[in-house]
Amino acid sequence: MPTYDYECQRCDHRFEVFQTINEERKKRCPECNGKVRRLLGSGAGIIFKGSGFYETDYKKKKEPPKEPPKVAKSTDQPKEPKPAESAESKDKGASSKPKKDD
Repeated sequence: MPTYDYECQRCDHRFEVFQTINEERKKRCPECNGKVRRLLGSGAGIIFKGSGFYETDYKKKKEPPKEPPKVAKSTDQPKEPKPAESAESKDKGASSKPKKDD
């Protein structure tokens, strides 16, 4: 049911009235019995009263990200294992380092 604001033209008293849309407008002020005019409202927004209303209740749920299409890898050429280092190459690396003299 909408809320309508009224203002008295004689005493400037402002008041609100809950009325159905089809109900007749108020004509007299409840304070001084003067003429009243209905004020234009900015429109009523949705007002949530009470517990149990959360902003997350009305948000769209995020869909899980779609997995990109899997690309089939060609198995035409098998991978060759890398050759292991020989003992010689390990010794070369050790002897090529200069030693520090204290």
